[in-house]
Amino acid sequence: MAEKAQKLESFIWEGKDRKGNKSKGELTGQSLALVKAQLRKQGIIPDKVKKKPKPLLGGSKKITPFDIAMLTRQLATMMKAGVPLVQSFDIVADGLENKGLQELVMTIRNEISSGTSFAGALKKHPRYFDDLYCNLVDSGEKAGALEQMLDRIATYLEKTEILKKKVKKAMTYPIAVIVVAIIVTAILLVKVVPQFESLFQGFGAELPVFTQFVVNLSEWLQKWWFAVLLGIVGSLFLFKEANRRSKKFSDLMDKYVLKLPIMGEILDKSAVAKFGRVLSTTFASGVPLVDALDSVAGATGNAVYRDAIMNIKNDVSSGTQLQASMKEQDLFPVMAVQLTAIGEESGNLDEMLAKVAEHYESVVDDMVDNLTALMEPMIMGVLGVLVGGLIIAMYLPIFQMGQVVG
Repeated sequence: MAEKAQKLESFIWEGKDRKGNKSKGELTGQSLALVKAQLRKQGIIPDKVKKKPKPLLGGSKKITPFDIAMLTRQLATMMKAGVPLVQSFDIVADGLENKGLQELVMTIRNEISSGTSFAGALKKHPRYFDDLYCNLVDSGEKAGALEQMLDRIATYLEKTEILKKKVKKAMTYPIAVIVVAIIVTAILLVKVVPQFESLFQGFGAELPVFTQFVVNLSEWLQKWWFAVLLGIVGSLFLFKEANRRSKKFSDLMDKYVLKLPIMGEILDKSAVAKFGRVLSTTFASGVPLVDALDSVAGATGNAVYRDAIMNIKNDVSSGTQLQASMKEQDLFPVMAVQLTAIGEESGNLDEMLAKVAEHYESVVDDMVDNLTALMEPMIMGVLGVLVGGLIIAMYLPIFQMGQVVG
């Protein structure tokens, strides 16, 4: 019952103010009666108050992390220009094309205008604003420096999303090579090889081993293609579910993915960049180092680094220097440890950690560009080997027959 009482809903209202001027708007409340009472406190005599209808399925676009980063940047810019927070929400909402995001913005705006703190309003939407975001906003509100904090959060989100996009791009290319290779090979085996097979039956001679292997593979795939397709889809689904439901399996995958050639190094440097970026943002915002490490552990995106950072947290809690604990983990690059040491000795730890993030973000960027340049000829090479191999297998009996005739 307590949970039901705390549930907030959006209401659309129309009424008149103290001067008799008509006005309308939206307000969030627990019930119709409480919303009417709240309007009267604001000096508005309500004529019509009703629940806001829910949008139809598909009526709004999905809200992405990049949308949240853009929203944070816009709010930071508005507040730096001296625009009050509630008015900033109104201005931002007017310029949004994504109806789902617009509705989220107006809901938060109404909650703030009804007396809820900014951080408190954000905590009601954990799907879009995580604990790190809410805690930083709360720190900014309490310190009276919300605009600077929003600017810092926006920078952190923008850098993080750019890094995620680069890593995703790096992972897309190897998958694209595999998918294209499988599709091309399957088409050739199902559609092209059978045409040659009917030709070979008229030879009356034994086929070369390589050709016979390809013909047998073609016959098997024509017969069992549905089972193969179902097996691939099923395996991908089971892998995804195991990764989502089993922490042990997910942690094991995180461990082995770092050992992959090229891709593993990109993910490794990406985790170091996230470590520097999140720790720099939280520490510069006045969050104690031990508490900041809690936020960092979950933000690196890899279980190996998560466990290492939790070990660092325990070491720092007992008085060990950050750089000494990082070195002891035998996981962080030498440059990251050295820059952290300089930051601790000079008292500019947040600046040095930001430099760590910038350096390894640049490293990831270069590695992704190199991988992209390498993958283009690799795709052509793989397809060339597959297509060329099948062509040789199909024409080998014809070549041999020509030699016999000659």
